Amino acid sequence: MAQERPPPPPLTGTDVAKEYLSAYNSVCALLWFSILGRVVLLVPITGLESVYGGAGDFVKWTQTVAILEMIHSAFGLVRSPLLTTSMQIASRLLLVWGVVDQFPAETSTSPFYSSMLLAWSATEVVRYSYFVFNLRGSVPSFLTWLRYNMFYILYPVGITSEAVLVWKATQSTGEPWKWIGWGLLALYVPGSYVLYTYMIGQRRKAMKGKQAERRNRAVTH
Repeated sequence: MAQERPPPPPLTGTDVAKEYLSAYNSVCALLWFSILGRVVLLVPITGLESVYGGAGDFVKWTQTVAILEMIHSAFGLVRSPLLTTSMQIASRLLLVWGVVDQFPAETSTSPFYSSMLLAWSATEVVRYSYFVFNLRGSVPSFLTWLRYNMFYILYPVGITSEAVLVWKATQSTGEPWKWIGWGLLALYVPGSYVLYTYMIGQRRKAMKGKQAERRNRAVTH
């Protein structure tokens, strides 16, 4: 008679959180990959004018889902600082709902709208994919390299595109909205510095960790 297998151990709270985060990051990676694909296909085939119509609503709701990441940070599910997480998500929500959605004639056909989406989507596909593999315990080396080096190019592209779109939106508004727009642009300087230096710090930590791993492997071999 075949021996019965013991039942699997019950899931702990940590296991549940890990599975949830893995599913969340997988879905987000797929959503942003879809946005990246739409922009890459739409621009050469139908032109810049069709990007907003083909991807705008999808981008708005995909970015809105990221509000969950503020909750993750607030409740300690992830180690990301709540301040920097909230700053990045809030600025993007402002762009998609408060700028492009409210002033599509001034912003949606601009090449800076497409460059913003390209920078965002490429960044997020890599970031969420990295998180999925990291939760599983093994990250491909090429993904680690992309995660901690792409931002040197993509972040300036993204932040410049965002600032231009805010500026373009202010050109068709009267007071006090024009002054609000200029105030937002003024906040981009310190805000960009905080986020950029945070990412540089994260890269430094990750690279030190990789170097330590290589030294340990060299010693054991």
